[in-house]
Amino acid sequence: MSTQPSRQEPRTHGSADVRKGGAGAGPKRRADAERSIEAIVKAGLECFRDDPNASMTAIAQAAGVSRVTLYAHFPSREELFEAVLAYAVSEADAALEAQDLDNGPADEAMARMVRSCWRLLDRHSFLLTASQGLIGEPRRRRQHRKVLDRVDRLIARGQEEGAFRTDLPRTWLVTVFYSLLHSAAAEAGTRRLKVGEAPSVLETTLLAAFREPAPSS
Repeated sequence: MSTQPSRQEPRTHGSADVRKGGAGAGPKRRADAERSIEAIVKAGLECFRDDPNASMTAIAQAAGVSRVTLYAHFPSREELFEAVLAYAVSEADAALEAQDLDNGPADEAMARMVRSCWRLLDRHSFLLTASQGLIGEPRRRRQHRKVLDRVDRLIARGQEEGAFRTDLPRTWLVTVFYSLLHSAAAEAGTRRLKVGEAPSVLETTLLAAFREPAPSS
């Protein structure tokens, strides 16, 4: 008597694919798969944040799923990391969208963004750094472009308004922005900087770095 192989949950790497489902997949099966993927990605985000070398076993345990379920959706650690990075980018981009950065003076928009979103932006920055060597450079660029473009556009607007300096490359100013976010989070994590003070410290430091230098006498 022949035995039929057991059906696995549809393999996918994003909620859009899960919603489509596989041929013959019912609504309950799609919903279960979607919940599993969401739990895995969120657990991966926290695990990779604590340890960039976190194992798939540790992530499965944190997500409350079996290794079989995890590998059904993400056959490799690289694919899971890419999905986690995509989730973090979407989260950061939604937070930036809510800040309406294209309106009001650029320096005020920068301060508003830093105060409201620095934690999310740091998480995005950290994952980009951790993904080096794990995700190919072309894919990394595609992943982070959306968020970096918003920051770059805000700095460019500040330069046009005369609020931000133009004597340094704009790409360098974007790098300074993310580097300071990551440094502030690291300092807050070791309690060398109080979490409640981090937004104002970041705002003061960034605006001082970005402002047009005073003309020499």
